[in-house]
Amino acid sequence: MRIGEVAEAVGVPTATIRFYERKGLLPQPHRGPNGYREYDNSTLATLAFIRNAQAAGLTLVEIATILDLRREGATPCGHVQDLLAAKLLDVQQRQRELVTLEAELGHLIRLSRRLDPADCSDEAICHIIAHPRSPSRAGATVQE
Repeated sequence: MRIGEVAEAVGVPTATIRFYERKGLLPQPHRGPNGYREYDNSTLATLAFIRNAQAAGLTLVEIATILDLRREGATPCGHVQDLLAAKLLDVQQRQRELVTLEAELGHLIRLSRRLDPADCSDEAICHIIAHPRSPSRAGATVQE
């Protein structure tokens, strides 16, 4: 199959396939006498795996480690379990942070309904945000 056929079959742009080749996620394809890339069905399976792994929250770097293990003849399932467990912990931490942020936003919205915009000074920029933080966000870090 040529790159356009693979791209259409999997539903990704040809540029994505070339990118994955450059990053080592896909092996360099065989080239025909005309210089065109020629792919086999294993490429379709690898691209489907990459999409599924991304849907599970894995990064391309993490996916590359899984593919490397498989290419070396190892069964990567233990590594995948570790990656997924770490992702789950990360998601749970982010959920806790979002609950805290939700409470802070609710607090600020309730506060904004009680404050008079005429009382806002140039120094405070906006007195809703400049108002002392609720206890749940007292130790909040700076967001970039």
